[in-house]
Amino acid sequence: MISNEYYSQDIHGPFELYDIGDFDLEQGGTIPNCKLAYNTLGNLNSAKDNAILVTTWYSGTTKIMEQIYIGEDHALDPQKHFIILINQIGSGLSSSPHNSPAPYGMSNFPDVRIGDDVRAQHKLITEKFGIEKLALVFGASMGGQQVWEWAVRYPDMVQRIAPIAITAKNTPHAFIFADTLNEALISDPNWNGGNYKASSDVKVGLFRQARLWAVMGLNPEFYRQEYWRNMNFSSAEDFISGFLEAYYEPLDPNNLLCMAWKWQRGDASRNTGGNLQEALGRIRTKTLVMGFTGDMFVPQTDLEFEQKMIANSELRMIDTICGHFALFALEPEYMPQIDKNLEDLLSSSV
Repeated sequence: MISNEYYSQDIHGPFELYDIGDFDLEQGGTIPNCKLAYNTLGNLNSAKDNAILVTTWYSGTTKIMEQIYIGEDHALDPQKHFIILINQIGSGLSSSPHNSPAPYGMSNFPDVRIGDDVRAQHKLITEKFGIEKLALVFGASMGGQQVWEWAVRYPDMVQRIAPIAITAKNTPHAFIFADTLNEALISDPNWNGGNYKASSDVKVGLFRQARLWAVMGLNPEFYRQEYWRNMNFSSAEDFISGFLEAYYEPLDPNNLLCMAWKWQRGDASRNTGGNLQEALGRIRTKTLVMGFTGDMFVPQTDLEFEQKMIANSELRMIDTICGHFALFALEPEYMPQIDKNLEDLLSSSV
């Protein structure tokens, strides 16, 4: 267990902690007094039918989801909806390697699966708020893996889902890429088997990871058109340093490894003995799959392959030159497209 001020109320709050007790994991092992960091926006109506769950992506927390996707000028409007934002296990705010006491913390933190996240979220939502139906479950990238798991595991509780730029079953291509991200961290000379004294000790590895994302997270057109100029960077190198390296520098390496392990093994078909067709056939909710044009990490073909297996579903591609990192809303044209799609979904009957 180490201190890291990045994961603080000052930076990511306000959030609350909900203790779900000793939490047994699907892979084996237990997280004692497992805590989920969450916050809510808006009010739950008397019928308890206006609740929306928002999940978090790899490296991200609910703060970035709130800042980008939620507000009175967006489809996810707290004036209309009760929005619950929950940080995944390993995020740095919920129970994670860096904030868990020995002997469970740091390199000894147990392996967590996407299914564990969703079971924990279900426990919070039903116990804390008494909610039996979710009007929408929304998440991007690794947050979208949790969306898929919700729809397959709890099909009668979820009325609509909107996963962005992610598949229900992780692909071999994505698995290999995650391996390179992990290797960037553990090859740092100061890695020390994951038992470093401060997250900043592994700064070299964190910067290596940032540069890998500079390749796979962005579209080649982003660099060809020098779109970084629109973000007030003077060069591509200035963008990598000022945006990507600055983003990854304060993160905890063990937290990233925890999330990467479950991301690599994200597979909603584990609920059906590995049968993806059967798993996606369980989904009875209105399903809007969104992807990004030119996303080298989660291409349109991967999304189409799964979406065609789902009844009452639609695929809409978001026009962008930013590739997978479009999810950071780097272009002014991004959120209007997302909001239009979510408005259409939320106004549809169920």
